[in-house]
Amino acid sequence: MSKDDIRSLPGVGPKTAEKLISAGYDSLIKIASASVEELMEAADIGEATARKIIEAAMERLGLLEFKTAEEVLEERQKTARITTMSKNLDSLLGGGIETAALTEFYGEYGSGKTQVGHQLAVDVQLPPEQGGLEGKAVYIDTEGTFRPERIKQMAEALDLDPKKALKNVYHMKVFNTDHQMLAARKAEELIRKGEPIKLIVVDSLTALFRAEYTGRGQLAERQHKLGRHVHDLLRIAELYNVAIYVTNQVMAKPDSFIPGLDSVQAVGGHVLAHASTYRVFLRKGKKGIRIARLVDSPHLPERETTFVITEEGIRDPE
Repeated sequence: MSKDDIRSLPGVGPKTAEKLISAGYDSLIKIASASVEELMEAADIGEATARKIIEAAMERLGLLEFKTAEEVLEERQKTARITTMSKNLDSLLGGGIETAALTEFYGEYGSGKTQVGHQLAVDVQLPPEQGGLEGKAVYIDTEGTFRPERIKQMAEALDLDPKKALKNVYHMKVFNTDHQMLAARKAEELIRKGEPIKLIVVDSLTALFRAEYTGRGQLAERQHKLGRHVHDLLRIAELYNVAIYVTNQVMAKPDSFIPGLDSVQAVGGHVLAHASTYRVFLRKGKKGIRIARLVDSPHLPERETTFVITEEGIRDPE
Protein backbone atom coordinates (compact mmCIF):
# COMPACT_ATOMS: atom_id res chain seq x y z
CA MET A 1 0.00 0.00 0.00
CA SER A 2 1.42 3.39 -1.03
CA LYS A 3 1.93 6.04 1.63
CA ASP A 4 -0.15 8.29 -0.65
CA ASP A 5 -3.08 5.86 -0.46
CA ILE A 6 -5.82 7.20 1.81
CA ARG A 7 -6.18 3.69 3.27
CA SER A 8 -2.78 4.14 4.88
CA LEU A 9 -4.12 6.92 7.09
CA PRO A 10 -4.86 6.08 10.74
CA GLY A 11 -8.59 5.66 11.29
CA VAL A 12 -9.33 4.78 7.66
CA GLY A 13 -10.46 1.18 7.44
CA PRO A 14 -11.83 -0.56 4.32
CA LYS A 15 -15.42 0.63 4.85
CA THR A 16 -14.40 4.22 5.67
CA ALA A 17 -12.08 4.29 2.66
CA GLU A 18 -14.86 3.08 0.40
CA LYS A 19 -17.21 5.81 1.66
CA LEU A 20 -14.57 8.52 1.33
CA ILE A 21 -13.62 7.50 -2.21
CA SER A 22 -17.30 7.33 -3.22
CA ALA A 23 -17.74 10.89 -1.92
CA GLY A 24 -14.77 12.12 -3.97
CA TYR A 25 -12.14 12.14 -1.20
CA ASP A 26 -9.79 9.82 -3.06
CA SER A 27 -6.46 11.53 -2.41
CA LEU A 28 -4.49 12.90 0.54
CA ILE A 29 -4.78 16.49 -0.68
CA LYS A 30 -8.58 16.27 -0.92
CA ILE A 31 -8.80 14.92 2.62
CA ALA A 32 -6.28 17.44 3.93
CA SER A 33 -8.28 20.33 2.45
CA ALA A 34 -11.66 19.07 3.68
CA SER A 35 -13.38 20.38 6.78
CA VAL A 36 -14.07 18.12 9.74
CA GLU A 37 -17.82 18.43 9.09
CA GLU A 38 -17.45 17.43 5.43
CA LEU A 39 -15.48 14.30 6.31
CA MET A 40 -17.91 13.37 9.07
CA GLU A 41 -20.81 13.57 6.61
CA ALA A 42 -18.99 11.79 3.78
CA ALA A 43 -17.82 8.78 5.80
CA ASP A 44 -20.36 8.73 8.61
CA ILE A 45 -17.64 9.01 11.25
CA GLY A 46 -17.26 10.93 14.50
CA GLU A 47 -15.62 14.32 14.93
CA ALA A 48 -12.51 12.96 16.67
CA THR A 49 -11.91 10.39 13.91
CA ALA A 50 -12.44 12.94 11.14
CA ARG A 51 -10.03 15.38 12.78
CA LYS A 52 -7.43 12.61 13.24
CA ILE A 53 -7.68 11.61 9.55
CA ILE A 54 -7.36 15.19 8.31
CA GLU A 55 -4.39 15.98 10.53
CA ALA A 56 -2.64 12.77 9.43
CA ALA A 57 -3.14 13.70 5.77
CA MET A 58 -1.79 17.20 6.43
CA GLU A 59 1.22 15.77 8.23
CA ARG A 60 1.89 13.36 5.35
CA LEU A 61 1.82 16.24 2.85
CA GLY A 62 3.96 18.57 4.94
CA LEU A 63 1.13 21.08 5.36
CA LEU A 64 1.72 21.51 9.09
CA GLU A 65 5.21 22.93 8.62
CA PHE A 66 5.89 26.66 8.43
CA LYS A 67 7.73 28.06 5.41
CA THR A 68 9.87 31.18 5.28
CA ALA A 69 8.73 34.09 3.14
CA GLU A 70 11.72 33.35 0.90
CA GLU A 71 10.43 29.83 0.26
CA VAL A 72 6.95 31.14 -0.46
CA LEU A 73 8.39 33.68 -2.91
CA GLU A 74 10.27 30.90 -4.66
CA GLU A 75 7.05 28.91 -5.02
CA ARG A 76 5.30 32.02 -6.36
CA GLN A 77 7.73 32.06 -9.28
CA LYS A 78 5.86 29.03 -10.66
CA THR A 79 2.69 31.04 -11.20
CA ALA A 80 2.00 32.39 -14.68
CA ARG A 81 -0.47 34.75 -16.34
CA ILE A 82 -2.82 34.61 -19.30
CA THR A 83 -3.29 37.72 -21.43
CA THR A 84 -6.75 39.17 -21.96
CA MET A 85 -5.55 40.71 -25.28
CA SER A 86 -6.05 44.13 -23.70
CA LYS A 87 -2.87 45.72 -22.43
CA ASN A 88 -4.99 47.98 -20.24
CA LEU A 89 -6.77 45.06 -18.60
CA ASP A 90 -3.56 43.03 -18.27
CA SER A 91 -1.89 45.97 -16.53
CA LEU A 92 -4.84 46.37 -14.17
CA LEU A 93 -4.40 42.72 -13.10
CA GLY A 94 -0.63 42.87 -12.79
CA GLY A 95 0.05 41.11 -16.08
CA GLY A 96 -3.10 39.12 -16.87
CA ILE A 97 -5.20 36.38 -15.28
CA GLU A 98 -3.03 34.62 -12.70
CA THR A 99 -2.71 30.87 -12.24
CA ALA A 100 -3.13 29.34 -8.78
CA ALA A 101 -5.72 32.06 -8.14
CA LEU A 102 -9.43 32.78 -8.56
CA THR A 103 -10.29 35.90 -10.56
CA GLU A 104 -13.87 37.16 -10.40
CA PHE A 105 -15.39 39.61 -12.90
CA TYR A 106 -18.81 40.90 -11.89
CA GLY A 107 -21.20 43.37 -13.45
CA GLU A 108 -24.59 43.86 -15.05
CA TYR A 109 -25.83 41.99 -18.12
CA GLY A 110 -23.86 42.97 -21.23
CA SER A 111 -20.87 44.40 -19.37
CA GLY A 112 -18.45 41.97 -21.05
CA LYS A 113 -17.92 39.22 -18.48
CA THR A 114 -18.73 36.33 -20.83
CA GLN A 115 -16.72 37.87 -23.67
CA VAL A 116 -13.64 37.94 -21.44
CA GLY A 117 -14.24 34.27 -20.60
CA HIS A 118 -14.35 33.32 -24.29
CA GLN A 119 -11.21 35.36 -24.97
CA LEU A 120 -9.27 33.68 -22.18
CA ALA A 121 -10.30 30.21 -23.43
CA VAL A 122 -8.57 31.10 -26.70
CA ASP A 123 -5.61 33.03 -25.26
CA VAL A 124 -4.57 30.21 -22.90
CA GLN A 125 -3.68 28.21 -26.03
CA LEU A 126 -1.10 30.76 -27.20
CA PRO A 127 2.64 30.21 -26.57
CA PRO A 128 4.09 31.96 -23.49
CA GLU A 129 5.82 34.63 -25.58
CA GLN A 130 2.37 35.71 -26.80
CA GLY A 131 0.77 35.70 -23.36
CA GLY A 132 -0.57 32.14 -23.28
CA LEU A 133 0.34 28.89 -21.55
CA GLU A 134 0.05 26.45 -24.48
CA GLY A 135 -2.77 24.84 -22.56
CA LYS A 136 -6.41 23.91 -22.82
CA ALA A 137 -9.51 25.37 -21.17
CA VAL A 138 -12.58 24.00 -19.40
CA TYR A 139 -15.74 26.09 -19.75
CA ILE A 140 -18.51 25.39 -17.21
CA ASP A 141 -21.61 27.06 -18.64
CA THR A 142 -24.49 27.71 -16.22
CA GLU A 143 -26.51 30.19 -18.29
CA GLY A 144 -26.25 28.84 -21.84
CA THR A 145 -24.11 31.75 -23.01
CA PHE A 146 -21.17 29.77 -24.41
CA ARG A 147 -20.77 30.20 -28.18
CA PRO A 148 -18.27 28.06 -30.11
CA GLU A 149 -18.70 30.45 -33.04
CA ARG A 150 -17.12 33.17 -30.89
CA ILE A 151 -14.20 30.90 -29.99
CA LYS A 152 -13.65 30.27 -33.71
CA GLN A 153 -13.84 34.00 -34.50
CA MET A 154 -11.38 34.97 -31.77
CA ALA A 155 -8.97 32.17 -32.71
CA GLU A 156 -8.92 33.25 -36.37
CA ALA A 157 -8.16 36.83 -35.28
CA LEU A 158 -5.03 35.50 -33.53
CA ASP A 159 -3.98 33.34 -36.50
CA LEU A 160 -4.73 30.14 -34.60
CA ASP A 161 -6.13 27.06 -36.33
CA PRO A 162 -9.84 27.47 -35.46
CA LYS A 163 -10.54 23.74 -35.60
CA LYS A 164 -7.70 22.99 -33.17
CA ALA A 165 -8.72 25.91 -30.95
CA LEU A 166 -12.25 24.50 -30.66
CA LYS A 167 -10.91 21.07 -29.72
CA ASN A 168 -8.82 22.64 -26.96
CA VAL A 169 -11.88 23.98 -25.13
CA TYR A 170 -13.89 21.47 -23.07
CA HIS A 171 -17.45 22.69 -22.52
CA MET A 172 -20.13 21.44 -20.14
CA LYS A 173 -23.62 22.92 -19.83
CA VAL A 174 -24.82 22.43 -16.27
CA PHE A 175 -28.40 22.58 -15.01
CA ASN A 176 -28.24 22.73 -11.20
CA THR A 177 -25.75 23.42 -8.43
CA ASP A 178 -24.92 19.74 -7.84
CA HIS A 179 -24.19 19.38 -11.57
CA GLN A 180 -22.01 22.51 -11.41
CA MET A 181 -19.98 21.20 -8.48
CA LEU A 182 -19.59 17.84 -10.21
CA ALA A 183 -18.34 19.60 -13.36
CA ALA A 184 -15.49 21.12 -11.33
CA ARG A 185 -14.52 17.67 -10.08
CA LYS A 186 -14.69 16.31 -13.65
CA ALA A 187 -12.33 19.09 -14.73
CA GLU A 188 -9.89 17.92 -12.07
CA GLU A 189 -10.18 14.37 -13.40
CA LEU A 190 -9.14 15.62 -16.86
CA ILE A 191 -6.07 17.28 -15.32
CA ARG A 192 -5.14 14.15 -13.41
CA LYS A 193 -5.43 12.11 -16.61
CA GLY A 194 -2.77 14.32 -18.17
CA GLU A 195 -4.81 16.89 -20.10
CA PRO A 196 -2.90 20.22 -20.07
CA ILE A 197 -5.78 22.20 -18.60
CA LYS A 198 -4.52 25.64 -17.59
CA LEU A 199 -7.80 27.54 -17.30
CA ILE A 200 -11.23 26.84 -15.84
CA VAL A 201 -14.03 29.28 -16.66
CA VAL A 202 -17.28 29.24 -14.65
CA ASP A 203 -19.89 31.46 -16.30
CA SER A 204 -21.66 32.33 -14.12
CA LEU A 205 -20.65 31.13 -10.68
CA THR A 206 -23.77 32.20 -8.78
CA ALA A 207 -26.71 32.04 -11.24
CA LEU A 208 -27.86 28.53 -10.33
CA PHE A 209 -27.31 29.09 -6.62
CA ARG A 210 -29.62 32.14 -6.79
CA ALA A 211 -32.22 30.17 -8.74
CA GLU A 212 -32.29 27.16 -6.41
CA TYR A 213 -32.07 28.93 -3.05
CA THR A 214 -34.60 31.73 -3.18
CA GLY A 215 -35.85 32.45 0.33
CA ARG A 216 -34.12 34.02 3.30
CA GLY A 217 -34.52 30.75 5.13
CA GLN A 218 -32.31 29.03 2.57
CA LEU A 219 -29.56 31.66 2.56
CA ALA A 220 -27.31 29.89 5.07
CA GLU A 221 -27.57 26.60 3.17
CA ARG A 222 -26.86 28.37 -0.13
CA GLN A 223 -23.79 30.13 1.23
CA HIS A 224 -22.47 26.91 2.77
CA LYS A 225 -22.80 25.08 -0.54
CA LEU A 226 -21.34 27.97 -2.53
CA GLY A 227 -18.42 28.05 -0.12
CA ARG A 228 -17.72 24.36 -0.73
CA HIS A 229 -17.80 24.91 -4.50
CA VAL A 230 -15.42 27.88 -4.35
CA HIS A 231 -13.18 25.92 -1.98
CA ASP A 232 -13.00 23.10 -4.57
CA LEU A 233 -12.09 25.57 -7.33
CA LEU A 234 -9.37 27.19 -5.23
CA ARG A 235 -7.92 23.80 -4.31
CA ILE A 236 -7.74 22.86 -8.01
CA ALA A 237 -6.13 26.22 -8.80
CA GLU A 238 -3.41 25.86 -6.20
CA LEU A 239 -2.80 22.13 -6.55
CA TYR A 240 -2.42 22.14 -10.34
CA ASN A 241 -1.35 25.78 -10.92
CA VAL A 242 -4.51 26.47 -12.95
CA ALA A 243 -6.14 29.87 -13.53
CA ILE A 244 -9.77 30.07 -12.39
CA TYR A 245 -11.92 32.77 -14.03
CA VAL A 246 -15.47 33.17 -12.76
CA THR A 247 -18.20 35.61 -13.72
CA ASN A 248 -20.71 36.86 -11.20
CA GLN A 249 -24.02 38.67 -11.22
CA VAL A 250 -24.89 41.81 -9.31
CA MET A 251 -27.88 43.00 -7.35
CA ALA A 252 -28.97 46.53 -6.53
CA LYS A 253 -28.16 48.08 -3.17
CA PRO A 254 -31.52 49.14 -1.76
CA ASP A 255 -30.11 52.26 -0.11
CA SER A 256 -28.20 53.63 -3.12
CA PHE A 257 -29.41 56.03 -5.80
CA ILE A 258 -26.06 56.74 -7.49
CA PRO A 259 -25.31 54.66 -10.63
CA GLY A 260 -22.06 52.71 -10.87
CA LEU A 261 -20.04 50.66 -8.42
CA ASP A 262 -21.76 52.05 -5.33
CA SER A 263 -25.26 51.21 -6.60
CA VAL A 264 -24.76 47.45 -6.96
CA GLN A 265 -23.07 44.63 -5.11
CA ALA A 266 -21.81 41.24 -6.20
CA VAL A 267 -23.91 38.18 -5.43
CA GLY A 268 -22.34 35.66 -3.05
CA GLY A 269 -21.74 37.81 -0.01
CA HIS A 270 -18.68 37.42 2.18
CA VAL A 271 -18.15 33.78 1.12
CA LEU A 272 -17.17 34.82 -2.39
CA ALA A 273 -15.66 38.18 -1.45
CA HIS A 274 -13.09 36.56 0.81
CA ALA A 275 -12.39 33.66 -1.57
CA SER A 276 -11.69 35.65 -4.74
CA THR A 277 -8.03 36.52 -5.24
CA TYR A 278 -8.89 39.31 -7.67
CA ARG A 279 -12.27 41.05 -7.97
CA VAL A 280 -13.05 43.24 -10.98
CA PHE A 281 -16.24 45.24 -11.44
CA LEU A 282 -17.31 45.85 -15.06
CA ARG A 283 -19.68 48.51 -16.34
CA LYS A 284 -20.59 50.03 -19.67
CA GLY A 285 -19.19 53.39 -20.69
CA LYS A 286 -19.94 55.61 -23.66
CA LYS A 287 -19.46 54.56 -27.30
CA GLY A 288 -18.98 50.86 -26.53
CA ILE A 289 -16.24 51.42 -23.96
CA ARG A 290 -16.15 48.99 -21.03
CA ILE A 291 -14.81 50.22 -17.71
CA ALA A 292 -13.04 47.74 -15.45
CA ARG A 293 -12.35 48.55 -11.82
CA LEU A 294 -10.04 46.40 -9.70
CA VAL A 295 -11.95 46.25 -6.42
CA ASP A 296 -9.80 43.78 -4.50
CA SER A 297 -6.35 42.23 -4.84
CA PRO A 298 -3.71 40.90 -2.44
CA HIS A 299 -1.10 43.41 -3.60
CA LEU A 300 -2.44 45.74 -6.33
CA PRO A 301 -4.08 49.14 -5.79
CA GLU A 302 -7.75 49.81 -6.52
CA ARG A 303 -7.95 51.54 -9.90
CA GLU A 304 -9.79 51.65 -13.22
CA THR A 305 -9.06 51.09 -16.89
CA THR A 306 -10.96 50.69 -20.17
CA PHE A 307 -11.27 48.13 -22.94
CA VAL A 308 -13.53 47.42 -25.90
CA ILE A 309 -15.22 44.34 -27.35
CA THR A 310 -14.66 44.02 -31.09
CA GLU A 311 -15.37 41.33 -33.67
CA GLU A 312 -11.82 40.11 -33.08
CA GLY A 313 -12.31 39.96 -29.32
CA ILE A 314 -11.15 41.93 -26.28
CA ARG A 315 -8.92 44.84 -27.25
CA ASP A 316 -7.77 48.28 -26.08
CA PRO A 317 -9.69 51.38 -27.18
CA GLU A 318 -8.12 53.26 -30.07
